[in-house]
Amino acid sequence: MSLIVDIHKHYDAFDLDVSFEAQHETLGFLGASGCGKSLTLRSIAGIIEPDEGKIVVNDRVYFDKATGKKATVNLSPQERKSALLFQNYQLFPNLTVAANIAAGIPRDQMKSTGQTMIEQQIRRFGLEGLEKRYPLQLSGGQQQRVALARMLAANPDILMLDEPFSALDAHLKTELEQSLLELFSSYEGTILYVSHDIDEAFRFCDRIAVVSNGRIEELSPKAELIRDPQSLAAIRLSGCKNTTPAQYRGEHRVYLPDWGVEMETARTVPHDVAWLGVRAYYIKRVLPDNSLVSAANTFEMRCDQVSDSRFERAVMASFVDNAGNPLPNAVSASCEGSVAKQHAEQTFFKTHVRWNIDKHMTADAELPVKGDLLHLHFPPDALYLATH
Repeated sequence: MSLIVDIHKHYDAFDLDVSFEAQHETLGFLGASGCGKSLTLRSIAGIIEPDEGKIVVNDRVYFDKATGKKATVNLSPQERKSALLFQNYQLFPNLTVAANIAAGIPRDQMKSTGQTMIEQQIRRFGLEGLEKRYPLQLSGGQQQRVALARMLAANPDILMLDEPFSALDAHLKTELEQSLLELFSSYEGTILYVSHDIDEAFRFCDRIAVVSNGRIEELSPKAELIRDPQSLAAIRLSGCKNTTPAQYRGEHRVYLPDWGVEMETARTVPHDVAWLGVRAYYIKRVLPDNSLVSAANTFEMRCDQVSDSRFERAVMASFVDNAGNPLPNAVSASCEGSVAKQHAEQTFFKTHVRWNIDKHMTADAELPVKGDLLHLHFPPDALYLATH
């Protein structure tokens, strides 16, 4: 099983310029809304025609068009042996569950094995007893299971899912995740999975492609993406809460103008470094009697904002001098006119660091509160670097 995609299409907002290969695996597309993830899947399915490029599935050419020429191959969506699950499932409202599943079965197979295939998918997705119901008589989770059953009944060479959980509540999402995990483990082909949620992508996918402005910024195994993201888009989409501009100061040293400090890094700093990232839960508090209080990357900081979730306390902390005054930085706090409030909010987030504390592992008396002055350590081996 294999997939080769190398396509280009011009849009007013950006150019879709995507090139990748996939084998028998689940490949995730991770990115913000409108970055080109869904457009890529629709191009493979034949819903959108690229301006140029090539799409090949299992050695069968779906699309082939040279620059400035007419397409030599452009199979219709019906001719492509692919299945795309949309966010709204697109079930036929006038057909029953069984008939919707049957709609995915090729005509030449329907007469001989159609009923058996329908029953197989009904059992696989736990739809027993719902065969004669119509889509409007089903819950959102049941509708999704019918859509998945219809996809599998077509026996496609490639499965594509476009944010399949976006319309479901947390309870239904948890139930259907197990169904998808079982499906993905048994499916012998390429699966493309679009998401904007790093945790969701990590659960389902073998590799993850980070998409930004119509391009794949980074494509790597999921564990590697979390451990060592290489671009600003990957750093942010991998769940890192703190990113800030960075300037080269040495082979293992950077200056962070918005924070007003220098930091040492375990990773070698490229001369064209542009960004530094650090995860909120990697930052550590250092007590006065700890030797790290005088170590590199330990700074006196002030807790300026505190908020709680069920399991953690989030602190927005600023860098201060020995007198507790903010350090000078490159972000001006002065602004006049109607945008002053917005500017102040932007300045706050640029000059502050988010630090997460596990409330269940920290005594109540030790949890920081607004106004606290304390020392925080940024482990050199926990700092990410990016050039773009």
